Amino acid sequence: MTLRAPLDQESVASAIRTITAEAHGLDLLSAALAGPLGIALASAVRLIHEASGRVIITGIGKSGHVCRKIAATMASTGTPAYFVHPSEASHGDLGMITPDDVVIALSWSGESNELAAILAYTRRFRVPLVAFTSRADSTLGRSADLILEMPDVPEACPHGLAPTTSSVVQLALGDALAIALLESRGFTAQDFRVFHPGGKLGASLKLVRDVMHVGDSVPLAPLGTSMKEAIVQMSRQGFGCVGVTDPAGRLVGIVTDGDLRRHLGDHLLAHRVEDIMTPGPKTIRPDMLLASALETLNASAITALMVVENEKPVGIIHMHDLLRAGVA
Repeated sequence: MTLRAPLDQESVASAIRTITAEAHGLDLLSAALAGPLGIALASAVRLIHEASGRVIITGIGKSGHVCRKIAATMASTGTPAYFVHPSEASHGDLGMITPDDVVIALSWSGESNELAAILAYTRRFRVPLVAFTSRADSTLGRSADLILEMPDVPEACPHGLAPTTSSVVQLALGDALAIALLESRGFTAQDFRVFHPGGKLGASLKLVRDVMHVGDSVPLAPLGTSMKEAIVQMSRQGFGCVGVTDPAGRLVGIVTDGDLRRHLGDHLLAHRVEDIMTPGPKTIRPDMLLASALETLNASAITALMVVENEKPVGIIHMHDLLRAGVA
């Protein structure tokens, strides 16, 4: 499909200008974080850590939409957080905020009238208030206990009116704070799994031990086993491979369908497994994520992995298991 000049080309040029403007805004944000903004962000991390309550995030308009996403990111990464609409706050939702909480208010100009009730409430009841604004001297900035002053970036909108670059910068700063909190808490992939049990993401966060085959289902043959016996074992278990173990029960090799094909004309049945096996096979631990198993299978162009603990095989996982789990 070709572009129809000049309209299509103008649209693409406009899109590129938008992305370029927003990328420039992120560059300015990154530079600011290397200075006073970074110090303020670190202070916000400490403030939230020391609070016994939750993080309440509030804002109006486009800032409000950004607030919802930041709150969702924090909540899913170990920092209890929720969004309070500033207009609803004036009609009873202020009761959702306690002195144990930390309020984060977003307003690019810092002069959103709808925030007035929440600002007054935080001052009256000494609720810590963190401001995300581009103007430290604004009403929001002057009211806040801590200001994360964002750089003054030009909007991608040619009229300088529609929140575009400013929204991207707000969102990026919120993500930066959420991830800094995640890392400072030592939040792990397993913690993440607790909050994401559904969908493909939830499936990829399951552990290998959750879906691996164990016991008699694991195709194994000790050193010295004839290839005739090994092939029977491979056919019975249906994984297209058999693991080879030493006298101590350690996995030392694997015989796969590929190994059989490579030795078909070499009096295959007269050999023993150690003559045919691939030594040092790819393995995975039972406490690894299914996403890691999928990555290993794809990278190695194989369909099954022996699951090993203390060098000994404890299970096997096949690509079909990942398909059934919804990972692949």
